[in-house]
Amino acid sequence: MNILTQKFNTKYDTAPFSKINNEDYLPAFQEAISEAKKEIDAIVGNQAEPDFDNTIAAMSYSGERLDRISSIFFNLNSAETNDELQKIAQEVSPLLSEFGNDVRLNKALFERVKFVYDKKESLTLTPEQQTLLDNTYKSFSRNGANLPEDKKEKLRSIDKELSMLSLKFGENVLVETNNFHLHITDEKDLSGLPEGAVESAREVAKSMDKEGWVITLDYPSYIPFMTYADNRELRKKLAIAFGAKGFQKNEYDNQEIVLKIVKLRYERAQLLGYDSHAHFVLEERMAESPEKVTDFLNDLLEKAKPAAQKEFNELEQFAEELDGISHLEKWDGAYYTEKLKQKLFNLDDEKLKPYFQLEKVLNGAFTVANKLYGLTFTEVNDIDKYHKDVTTYEVKNEEGNLVAIFYADFFPRKGKRNGAWMTSYKPQYVKDGVNERPHISIVCNFTKPTETKPSLLTFNEVTTLFHEFGHALHGMLADTTYPSLSGTSVYWDFVELPSQVMENWCYEPEALALFAHHYKTGEVIPMEYIEKIKESASFMEGMATLRQLSFGMLDMGWHGFNPAGITDVKTFEQEQFAATQLYPDVSENAMSPAFSHIFQGGYSSGYYSYKWAEVLDADAFELFQEKGIFDKETATLFKENVLSKGGTEHPMLLYKRFRGQEPKPDALLKRAGLLAK
Repeated sequence: MNILTQKFNTKYDTAPFSKINNEDYLPAFQEAISEAKKEIDAIVGNQAEPDFDNTIAAMSYSGERLDRISSIFFNLNSAETNDELQKIAQEVSPLLSEFGNDVRLNKALFERVKFVYDKKESLTLTPEQQTLLDNTYKSFSRNGANLPEDKKEKLRSIDKELSMLSLKFGENVLVETNNFHLHITDEKDLSGLPEGAVESAREVAKSMDKEGWVITLDYPSYIPFMTYADNRELRKKLAIAFGAKGFQKNEYDNQEIVLKIVKLRYERAQLLGYDSHAHFVLEERMAESPEKVTDFLNDLLEKAKPAAQKEFNELEQFAEELDGISHLEKWDGAYYTEKLKQKLFNLDDEKLKPYFQLEKVLNGAFTVANKLYGLTFTEVNDIDKYHKDVTTYEVKNEEGNLVAIFYADFFPRKGKRNGAWMTSYKPQYVKDGVNERPHISIVCNFTKPTETKPSLLTFNEVTTLFHEFGHALHGMLADTTYPSLSGTSVYWDFVELPSQVMENWCYEPEALALFAHHYKTGEVIPMEYIEKIKESASFMEGMATLRQLSFGMLDMGWHGFNPAGITDVKTFEQEQFAATQLYPDVSENAMSPAFSHIFQGGYSSGYYSYKWAEVLDADAFELFQEKGIFDKETATLFKENVLSKGGTEHPMLLYKRFRGQEPKPDALLKRAGLLAK
């Protein structure tokens, strides 16, 4: 009996991870696809005249089991993968791509949807139902339903190939990340490294049965070394290895994959009648068009570049005064930035880390959510986990009703990709009068506890945790009828608002007092440190802004035009980076072959959205600052108009209902210190 195709019979219908075997997945996918096809056939075969309930709502609830199995499988393929899972992913992805196309290119189904869509003016629908109807119609028209048969077939083959290429891209990046390690045997090469980083490096070495210390390309290992290690040659070696992932002319090289992906995306957009992949994507975004995105990025570039150039010159001058280095290289950036920050603010991560014990920071996020939204988080041990490092929580509201199940997974390991993300194992929706509550997870890569210390976070990791927790709240507080409009199922350039706005609480004394306590003494973080955190918040912000803009411009370069003329990944990148470049180029490195956000994740033509959402979040947080950062009324406005509404209405409408006006970029520029410079 296959556990994945049965009713789970677990507490809160949670995933029974420990009972699932790898060999269960493929047959479960096959059975669930077959079941979903029958549900679609039933909608098509319904003899009654098509209406909202028997066609649009019925479609929204179809494929429930398939969606559930997919979320379990692909989430584990990111957080706890192995060779076997990756092999299954290669088999399953084309099946899912084919099924998706079977639905979207089903002529009879589209005719029913179109029948309902064409008479939408005469229907009495709620705003959510109107959105679902529009989205359902567009999911067909934007995916080829109006194409002749030969072009539909072409579209199918493109989609199948894209799903395989994207998987392969991610697998190559993971292999390249795991394949490199810097083995240090001479203690003097550790000079400058904080005690915690040295201890972690020793533990990594032990786990590999090696003497000495090992630095890897995983962020908790890589970032401290690049920030603190005095040995410039080793920083260079590590930085070049990091930037060479997928760019080494070996079996894991991603250059051809990148070129194939962008060309197929362009071909797909052309088939559907769009000028480019970016035109296709941005039609369904707040930004609306590549022209608007380019204007937005260029406008910020104009404001940030003078500040960035000034900061870079100051950093170079500082490096020369300190160590006689006249030309800064990329592997010098984090190191001298940290040194200059310590000099100017007498503040460094090592001073702050003892105040940011992981468990306390997490509880701090819980307390902030309690003060704002009345949520309580209780750790439970009777919910199945996919790894021993995962912790599970029941989330309840003030009435004691279950709001969500929350999984937290914080430490790096071999089968887990780098970075931090939020995801869901089950969405929220209402069916047959039952409000199904969501199962939400956040996954990060923080330093593990050692024999002598708990997991202590850098301030940057504190903001990362709050960021992902903001996404989690968006998922947990969802309150919509249809699963496809629930939680984070919103326009991509709106999805970062709940996450980025949460980061603001990390800078507020009132919030820090809740969780920033010394792990040994319990002492609250000193006020002078808080003032320095706030003061240094916009430190080197011009350079940081330029860096983000460069990624957004590279993304638009790949996707906003016909890529047919691009033959060399590196040359193309250099052209795209020209306007934002401060450091000399590193010939052995290229970004695109490991730019997972746009070639494996969902950010193609969407990387600008981080900056776009920063405008929203700075503007939104200004209201909290005016009213009080724990003001219940403002929090309720945000919860009712943004967090609970998912994608039920256009995001600008939702935002204006919360804020009373459209967002203004001035709040962001002021916060970043770019107005005054």
